[in-house]
Amino acid sequence: MSSQRLVITIDGPSGSGKSTISRLLAERLGATYLDTGAMYRAVGLLAHRRGIDLTDNEAVKGLLTDLTIQLLPGEVEAKVLVNGEDVSAAIRTAEMGMMASKVSALEPVRQAMTAQQRLMAVNQSVVAEGRDTGTVVFPAAEHKFFLSAAPEERARRRTEQLHEKGLAADFSEILAQIRQRDHDDSVRALAPLRAAAEAITIDSSTVSIDEVVEEMLALIR
Repeated sequence: MSSQRLVITIDGPSGSGKSTISRLLAERLGATYLDTGAMYRAVGLLAHRRGIDLTDNEAVKGLLTDLTIQLLPGEVEAKVLVNGEDVSAAIRTAEMGMMASKVSALEPVRQAMTAQQRLMAVNQSVVAEGRDTGTVVFPAAEHKFFLSAAPEERARRRTEQLHEKGLAADFSEILAQIRQRDHDDSVRALAPLRAAAEAITIDSSTVSIDEVVEEMLALIR
């Protein structure tokens, strides 16, 4: 990759392979992997722990005033620290995925996280993955991708991931959660899940992770 700072966005629904592909692509390009979804999961976890009423705007704002989120390199997924505590495992449950969808629809949360995400890309190249990185967070990004996959395939992947971590997971329940989250993320008024007009859409249902990464690299280079 050239010495010029690059911003690459990879958006898509839960389970489409964004996290793994974004991390691998960042490694190949010598860029920083920016897991925006993990940031919203972290906010959701803290709100859940503190019993915050998400309809209480002032309570939500108060939650954000002393919130510090750090993203560090991890072996598989980003290591996430909330106010210094490693919450990497705690935020990766299906429940926190649903919480992330809820808090990400709140304007104070969206503004705070978007500001943090943009700061992370000021002095370094980033591969940012999420649901609105190409449409809202980095609308001027040089390269934009949108990953898709059939809901059933995404549920299968998520179930396997949780089982590998030793966590209980029911395929039917996860499939229902994925479909519900897809709906919630797509119809919300604030930063809905959608592909940027100029994004290249890649269906990862039947191709390998490596094949997707190589296709992206070829398009970027």
